[in-house]
Amino acid sequence: MRPVRSLGGWLLVVWAAGTTCAQAHAHLQASIPREGSTLGTAPAALVLQFSEAARLTALWIEKSGGEKQKLTPLPTEPQSRIAVPLPKLAPGDYVVSWRVLGSDGHVVPGKIRFTLTR
Repeated sequence: MRPVRSLGGWLLVVWAAGTTCAQAHAHLQASIPREGSTLGTAPAALVLQFSEAARLTALWIEKSGGEKQKLTPLPTEPQSRIAVPLPKLAPGDYVVSWRVLGSDGHVVPGKIRFTLTR
C-alpha cells in the first residue's frame, strides 16, 4: 500500500511543477479587438496584452475567404502591451494569428477571431 501512496504523492508533485511551468509562458490577457467580438467600426490598431514582456515574431490577419496578410512593422523589443497598425478592413469575419517569444525562450502561438459589420 505504501508504494501506491508514494507514487500518488510523486505524481502530484510532478503535476504541480508542470502546472507552474506552463503558467510561466507569456499568455494573452486581453486584446483589442476582443476574441469573438463584433465591431461596427474597424479598429485602427491591433493591441495584444500579454502576461509578461514578449517579442512579437510574426503577425498575420486573414479575412474569411481571403489570403493571409502579414502585418508590419513589428516591435523590435519585448513588450507586454503590443500595438500594431491594421490595414483598412472591409466588413467580414477575421482571424488574427501571431507568434511571440517569451522571456523563458518559448515560442507561443495564438489567434483571435472577430467580425466587422461595416
